[in-house]
Amino acid sequence: MSFYEVYRQYQDFDFAGFFSSVTGRDVLRVLGKDRLKPLDYLTLLSPAAEPYLEEMAQKAHRLTVQHFGRTILLYTPLYLSNYCVNRCVYCGFHAGNELERRKLSPSEVEAEARVIAATGLKHILILTGESRKDSPVSYIKECVQVLKKYFTAICIEIYPLKEEEYAELIAAGVDGLTMYQEVYDEKVYARLHPPGPKRNYRFRLDAPERGCRAGMREVNVGALLGLNEWRREAFFTGLHADYLQNRFPEVEVSISPPRMRPQLGGFSPPVEVTDRNLVQYMVAFRLFMPRGGITISTRERAWLRDRLVKLGATRMSAGSCTAVGGRIAESPVTGQFEISDERDVAAMARMLYEQGYQPVYKNWQYL
Repeated sequence: MSFYEVYRQYQDFDFAGFFSSVTGRDVLRVLGKDRLKPLDYLTLLSPAAEPYLEEMAQKAHRLTVQHFGRTILLYTPLYLSNYCVNRCVYCGFHAGNELERRKLSPSEVEAEARVIAATGLKHILILTGESRKDSPVSYIKECVQVLKKYFTAICIEIYPLKEEEYAELIAAGVDGLTMYQEVYDEKVYARLHPPGPKRNYRFRLDAPERGCRAGMREVNVGALLGLNEWRREAFFTGLHADYLQNRFPEVEVSISPPRMRPQLGGFSPPVEVTDRNLVQYMVAFRLFMPRGGITISTRERAWLRDRLVKLGATRMSAGSCTAVGGRIAESPVTGQFEISDERDVAAMARMLYEQGYQPVYKNWQYL
């Protein structure tokens, strides 16, 4: 089975008709439920639910504290390479963009690792552009061997792999996988991804499931908000997470709701996703999947991230850098996109303590 079969069930669903039929009474009925079905989740994503955000937020907070306590896991991204063969119209690493292409050597990986480890972080997310030639699995394994000396949890956000390749990386020390579908609407996906490896919608869509089968401890999925109508993308992201959690109960499943940020190339997102929209998405998902993780990155500004702590977030990035070697470079280097929250790890920890939350630097380690 594949999540694609679930997607096909709703591919031609009349979202506009459904949203126009939802009433406030429907929203209150769903809020009174302990377990939600897919259309209940969609009800909470509807425009009719907007007047009930406070009630949704209060319930989302209670459920998050019940299942996760007052804790936020902190992590940071580490970009290994920005070589890419794709021409995704919205990405700063677009193969046609003029920027210095770099790939860290093992010694440079170690230098970046030392800088990050000095902050106390034990969870790291490593990223590459999509180029099997420049960043093959063997190279990523080599980097993981270096990073294992400094971090207890290593997640990857790289190009989609075959199941046996995920197993190979797991054996090397990787324990988590992030894979953004970018856009779940198959037709919009084709428009945004010119011919190249990433144009293969199904291979990317099924990557999280291949990672689960291979033995990943945690898997994170999401859509890049701003590329398509956000309510539909939030719905399919939630369905994807729910599908994975039901099929692989031993895996820790989470979502990310990243919004578009300025990047080299100047792509302007066709859909505006407001702060209020983001909050509605987060609290609706929390009510749909009480045990699902929610990751909020430094794409969001500090003021907003401070307020999202109590609305369902379970992990946040800190001290982020989206440029290859950006932490050790002697001169500025171009990142994949501009970050909004530039606070370091210590500042993020202070903010969490002030809100009565515990920053978590380490919650996992292989024996």
